[in-house]
Amino acid sequence: MKTKNFLTAGIVGGIVDFLLGWLFYGIIFINVFPQPEESSQTMLYIFLGCLTFGFFVSYIYMQWAQISTAATGAKAGAIIGLFIGLFYNFFNLAMIPDVTLQLAALDVGISIVMTTIIGAVIGLINGKMG
Repeated sequence: MKTKNFLTAGIVGGIVDFLLGWLFYGIIFINVFPQPEESSQTMLYIFLGCLTFGFFVSYIYMQWAQISTAATGAKAGAIIGLFIGLFYNFFNLAMIPDVTLQLAALDVGISIVMTTIIGAVIGLINGKMG
């Protein structure tokens, strides 16, 4: 695995994840999803979570799947987003009383869209740096 490619794709993927999260959860669906406390520590942890996810997708694409195009990255990203969204929301449905099936389904859909875009960006970067 090329460390430079992994790091670059992971960082860019994480930044794209952060920006898409801000767009979807902080602007488009701000009245639907609970908002975190606004503090620099909260935003740091959200950003670190996004970077972690960017590195996770980058690692899968480089080490296991050899994904190096935007189209293939988007397809794999949609599948990853589906499973991550289902995983996360099944636990939310079980443990958080305010979560409804409709809210969970919306969040799964958002997860699919976001990870499709993140996957396309990471696949594109892998192909360009290849």
